[in-house]
Amino acid sequence: MYKISQFSKISGLTIKALRYYDNEDILKPTSRDFENQYRYYSDNDLKTAQLIKLLRSFDFSIKEIKETIELVNLEEDLSHILHEKIKIIERNISKEKELSKKIRTYIKETNQRELYNEYSIQIIEVSEQLVASIHFTGKYTDLDQYIPILYGAAKNQKAGPHFNCYYDEDYSDNADIEICLPVKTTINHKNIKMKTLPKIKALKTIHYGSYDTLKYAYKVLIDYANKNQIKTITPSREIYIKSPGLIFRGNPNHYITEILLPFEVY
Repeated sequence: MYKISQFSKISGLTIKALRYYDNEDILKPTSRDFENQYRYYSDNDLKTAQLIKLLRSFDFSIKEIKETIELVNLEEDLSHILHEKIKIIERNISKEKELSKKIRTYIKETNQRELYNEYSIQIIEVSEQLVASIHFTGKYTDLDQYIPILYGAAKNQKAGPHFNCYYDEDYSDNADIEICLPVKTTINHKNIKMKTLPKIKALKTIHYGSYDTLKYAYKVLIDYANKNQIKTITPSREIYIKSPGLIFRGNPNHYITEILLPFEVY
């Protein structure tokens, strides 16, 4: 049996740590002299101490160490728990990477807002327009699969940059979107609908930069509408003056998007 000072020496754990593990029911001495409260440790206690040091080196929490000691009877038990710990670490790494991405996006948005924060508002009239369109309900990322279909069907009949009509008043994860491409003449294609968009009056501004920061342009438009008691209506339009290509994305900082908020005319 070893006194606490001796056990500290051979285990590599400080006396303070040993008292703490005793109080936490993680490593209790084999025996105790109740007259003087001296702790006495055995060779089996040394194995537990060595396991604690190992788990500490793997950054196990106190709760994890306590539970591991309760569960481990064989080397195979320890191996299984260590594999579980690896999975926890990998999940945490994934979460940290996602958090890092969010922080970088925030910094990027802030920098872009500082660069492109001079939005001018115009009230314009848009003439009726013949378009080829695909109307769908889904995620914004689904746009990537429909745009090539639209351009492929239009071929050389394109009469301007494509734009999206958003029929939801709010932001939605399952959005009501219509992709439109102005065309010179009617196109016959099974996946394409031909329509003439009506003449509208709208608030207009130009956004320079990534689509991640479009919300700042919308804020300026909505603030202007509220201030001037203008009742906007759907669908809003995003006209992609300069946008990603069908193969290469290009530099998002150089995208140019014209945003239109139609409004009621009395």
